[in-house]
Amino acid sequence: MRYSQDHKAQTHQRIIKEASVRFRRDGIGATGLQPLMKALGLTHGGFYSHFKSKDELVEKALQAAGDQVDVTCAELFSQDRPLEAFINAYLSEWHQTSPHEGCPLPTMSSELGMRGQPSPTSDAVLHARLRQIQGTLEGENTERRSIVIMSTLIGALLLSRSVENPELAAEILEVTRTHLIQPDN
Repeated sequence: MRYSQDHKAQTHQRIIKEASVRFRRDGIGATGLQPLMKALGLTHGGFYSHFKSKDELVEKALQAAGDQVDVTCAELFSQDRPLEAFINAYLSEWHQTSPHEGCPLPTMSSELGMRGQPSPTSDAVLHARLRQIQGTLEGENTERRSIVIMSTLIGALLLSRSVENPELAAEILEVTRTHLIQPDN
């Protein structure tokens, strides 16, 4: 039985969406194609009618995650105090406990970097955030300061996710939030 082009496109998008969640939650290396396709009710062999390789899927899933975050960040950066709203959301308990729905930089992009597989999509996701942060800053060196802020956010989020003690995880987020929003305190 042949499926319509629309059905194939919808299936393609379902695979990307599920991969984006699993790659952020479980890791790229730990996510096998067979379990991914089975979770969608599809065959492992059917994967190759949609993608040339897992690497192609990784890029498309990373782009989908970046697009998802773009929507959230557009809302955050349209608020009265955009940088504060972004910092609070990025270092929230929800973001700490929901890597499968959050920013792909501390999950997928860091794994790609550790594997020696830098991604142009990671560059695009990072540059989008840097531009938004930079647009909220006054004074000199806004480009460099935006890099420090984003690097601090990613580092704090990674640390909070990696420690066993929940009080320490919360403290990492709180101290970093406070320092970035009110640096003199």
